[in-house]
Amino acid sequence: MIWLRTLFLIALWAVAASIAQWLIGDPAGWILFSAALSAMLVWRSWRLHLVSRWANNPDSSPPASVGPWDDILAPLYRYTRARARELDETRDTMHGMLAAAQALPDGAVTLNEDFQIDWCNRMARQHLGLRLPADRGHNLLNLLRAPEFVEYAHRPSWPDPILVRLGQNGQERLMMMQLTAYASNQRLLITRDVTQIERLETTRRDFVANVSHELRTPLTVLAGFLETLRDMPSDALPAEQREQYIDMMHEQAQRMQAIVEDLLTLSTLESSPGTDPRAVNISALLQKARQQVEALSGGRHVLEWHIDESLDVLGAETELASALSNLLTNAVRYTPDGGTITVRWAREEDGGARYSVQDTGIGIPARHLPRLTERFYRVDRGRSRAVGGTGLGLAITKHIAMRHDAELLITSEQGKGSVFALRFPPDRVAVETTV
Repeated sequence: MIWLRTLFLIALWAVAASIAQWLIGDPAGWILFSAALSAMLVWRSWRLHLVSRWANNPDSSPPASVGPWDDILAPLYRYTRARARELDETRDTMHGMLAAAQALPDGAVTLNEDFQIDWCNRMARQHLGLRLPADRGHNLLNLLRAPEFVEYAHRPSWPDPILVRLGQNGQERLMMMQLTAYASNQRLLITRDVTQIERLETTRRDFVANVSHELRTPLTVLAGFLETLRDMPSDALPAEQREQYIDMMHEQAQRMQAIVEDLLTLSTLESSPGTDPRAVNISALLQKARQQVEALSGGRHVLEWHIDESLDVLGAETELASALSNLLTNAVRYTPDGGTITVRWAREEDGGARYSVQDTGIGIPARHLPRLTERFYRVDRGRSRAVGGTGLGLAITKHIAMRHDAELLITSEQGKGSVFALRFPPDRVAVETTV
C-alpha cells in the first residue's frame, strides 16, 4: 500500500514534468520533477526516522503523523500498548503474590534442584537465619547443618514433614519442615515454628500426669482406710483409733476437694471473659485477709502491714481477694516460726500500684523461679503437701494478674527469703475520693 502510494506520486510528478517540458520545450520540468522527488524522499526519510526513534522507545508517544507509515504505525502502537498493559498487570500480580508470600505465617524457601537458594520470605529468614541477597545461590544443606534434614532432603520424595531442632541466638526452636517439588526440578521448602505447640503439649501431658498423681495419693489413703474398716470387725478397732482413721480420711477428702475447687477456678479464669472492672477497696480486702492469715499463723510469725488505704483497683473483687490471699498464705506456710512477713500496698512513681509480700523464709533456688506458676509445680513436693498447698495457688494468681493487666513478680534468695508482688498499671488504679 505504501509503495503503491509512492509509485503513484512519482508517476504523477513524472507526467507533470513531461507535460511542462512539452508545453515550454525546456528541461525545467524535469529539473522541477527531480527537486520535488528529492524533497519527498527527504520528508519520508525524516518520517521514517521518527518511526524508528519511537520503535526504540515504545513507552514514549508515537509521532502524530508519518504519512504513508501511519498504516503500519497505528496497529503497531495499539499492539505495544496492549502488551504494556498486560505487562503492568503481570507485574502487579507478581508484586501481590510476593507481598502475600512475605505475609505468610510460615517460612517459604524456593530452591533449585541442587538445593541452592533462589528466594525466601521473611519468616524463613527468621526461622532458618537466612540472609538475602547474601545467601542467594548458597546450598541450604550447608547453611542449616542439620543431619536429619540433610537425610530427609536426599529422599526420593517428601510425602510427610520432618521435625528439626535448630539453635538460634542461644535458643533451641522446633521446626516442622516439608519439601515439595514443583515446576521443572524446583523445590519449595515450607517451615513452621512449632516450639510453642510442643510446649503446650508438654504442659498438657504434665498437667494430666500431675492431676493423676495429686489425686492418687489421697484416694489411695482413703481406699486403704476403707478397706481396713470394711474387713475389720466393728468391735476389733478401738474407738480412739477409729476416730483417728475417720479424721485422716476427712483430711484427705478435704485435700481432694481443694484440688478440684482450684482446678475449677483455673478453668473458669482461662475460659471466661473478664468482668467489667469496678473500683475494689484493696485495704478492705487486706483487712479480711489479715484476720485469716493471723489465724493461720497462730502467732508463730511477725506480721508487718504497710497499707495505703487511698488506693483502689479497677477489677473483680472476688478474683483480687483470691490473688491477695494466695500470696499471703504461701508466705505463712513457707516461713519458719519466728520469721517476719511484710505486706505492702503502695503507689509507685509512675502512678501504678504494687502489692508485695516479703518473707524471711527458706527461699527458692533460682532454677525453679521460671516454673513456679506452672500447675502443680513444686520445689519440694513433700514439704508442699505437708503444709497443705494444692500446687495451683500461684497458677491461679498469675491468671488473675493477667486478667487485670498486672504482673506477677517473683524474686528470691535461697536461705534469705522471697518477695512475691503484683504490679498494677496506672490505668488500673483509682484514688479513693473523699467527700
